[in-house]
Amino acid sequence: MTHNNGKRPFKRLSWDEYFIEISMVVSSRATCLRRRYGAVIVKDNVIVSTGYNGAPRGSVNCTDRGTCRRQELNIPAGERYELCEAVHAEQNAIINGTPERMKDSTIYIAGYEDGDMFAEGKPCLLCGRMIRNAQIKQVVYLSKDGSIVRVEDVRELDTARVAVEHQPLG
Repeated sequence: MTHNNGKRPFKRLSWDEYFIEISMVVSSRATCLRRRYGAVIVKDNVIVSTGYNGAPRGSVNCTDRGTCRRQELNIPAGERYELCEAVHAEQNAIINGTPERMKDSTIYIAGYEDGDMFAEGKPCLLCGRMIRNAQIKQVVYLSKDGSIVRVEDVRELDTARVAVEHQPLG
């Protein structure tokens, strides 16, 4: 810890905390009525790309329309994605990035639901495949309980073998 001229000690964020915080800010641009996610792709502690969940460019999004088709049909989370207009935050970050810079990078993912409660940030199966295909090396996400989870090898996204790196934020 460093001291500020005798004032209260200053706690500097770790890189994981820093980029998770940025992904939380990115999520504020999301256009989904159910959940707001943000993703940040980072290489050598430099941001390569960002993305948030929302309708494709040029399409009317759910926040502007004021309705969510999946919500109206009471479809549970993780089911019937084909009925959703939105592109996931991870997908948008990958689309917006350059392949050369994404290789061996880390993607950070955070989200909210029901106001300001944390949403589970673990990528869905399709996003996990896209992350692997983009040659992103690691995934760091904010879990529903507010802890930061680091997946060192993206192939582990298909398993439960992930290590919790930090205690809940806040």
